[in-house]
Amino acid sequence: MDTSKIVGEKIKALRESQSVSLEELAKRSGIPLEQIERIENNTDLPSLAPLIKIARVLGVRLGMFLDDEDENGPVICRKGEAQNSITFSNNAIQSRRHMVYHSLSRSKSNRHMEPFIIDVAPTDDTDFVLSTHEGEEFIMVMEGVMEISYGENVYLLEEGDSIYYDSIVPHHVHSYKGEAAKILAVIYTPI
Repeated sequence: MDTSKIVGEKIKALRESQSVSLEELAKRSGIPLEQIERIENNTDLPSLAPLIKIARVLGVRLGMFLDDEDENGPVICRKGEAQNSITFSNNAIQSRRHMVYHSLSRSKSNRHMEPFIIDVAPTDDTDFVLSTHEGEEFIMVMEGVMEISYGENVYLLEEGDSIYYDSIVPHHVHSYKGEAAKILAVIYTPI
């Protein structure tokens, strides 16, 4: 199942159930109205930053847009079971597809962290736009080399290296020299 097709529908349903207009969501999230309309209509692949801002305005956790079930106990994701995925854009001007996220906790209810295995596609893009949102991120490189732009600094991470940072600082995560890579990412966003 391609969950990227249902994210917009879930956002729209949540927004309407709370009687929040498109205009109000745009104003409170700081996201242009046209972009929210494209996200809700599944014509725009959003990056994580706008999804986190929308989740915050609607008072839900990011995982609410990705969940299929609600499990209160522990959730085990066996090797090869994280096949369902969602694709986000990379905030590059030219590219709308960059990373495929495989959730490791889809059915865990009331979670505060979002763990993913992320396949980073090869790309020629070099025009990356830094994003900010509340929370924290942990990234460990499983394959390839990643470049992390964080504030004024740039960090290169090789296989086995990790980084933990505050997401409020402008940042962007992409593969080094556009080569394919794979990372484990854990994202925490307060509600």
